[in-house]
Amino acid sequence: MKFAISRRPDPTIDVTPMIDIVFQLVLFFMVSTTFVSAPGIEVELPKSSATAMVEDKLDINIWIAADGTVLVNDVPVTASSLANLLEKQAKRDESALVIIKADTGVSHGRVVLVMDQVKAAGLSRLAIATSTEPESPDNRVNR
Repeated sequence: MKFAISRRPDPTIDVTPMIDIVFQLVLFFMVSTTFVSAPGIEVELPKSSATAMVEDKLDINIWIAADGTVLVNDVPVTASSLANLLEKQAKRDESALVIIKADTGVSHGRVVLVMDQVKAAGLSRLAIATSTEPESPDNRVNR
């Protein structure tokens, strides 16, 4: 008596759907990630122990480099074009916040000059950016 030998197929796991899902997850996270672009100049902000403020998309960012170069929202400007640019912004939105990000090596007079141009343009909300310094045992306040 001969019995028929039945062959079962080898069990295989199809990984194609899993690869598709992982690929789609990678694409989702790449697309949904926001990228923050830094200005084109190196600016070392003064240190402060105050908490950081939240920036808005409508804020006007003015960078002042150690060599005196001024950038407004990543665009290099001269003193006269800075005044014109600020006046245009004041006509569009008088409540816009102007954030000055000056390098620690910039003279106080240069920062005050930029602040005067901001006020002369009619913008009243002004902030000076600082970087938060890490809390160390030396600069803790006793409570």
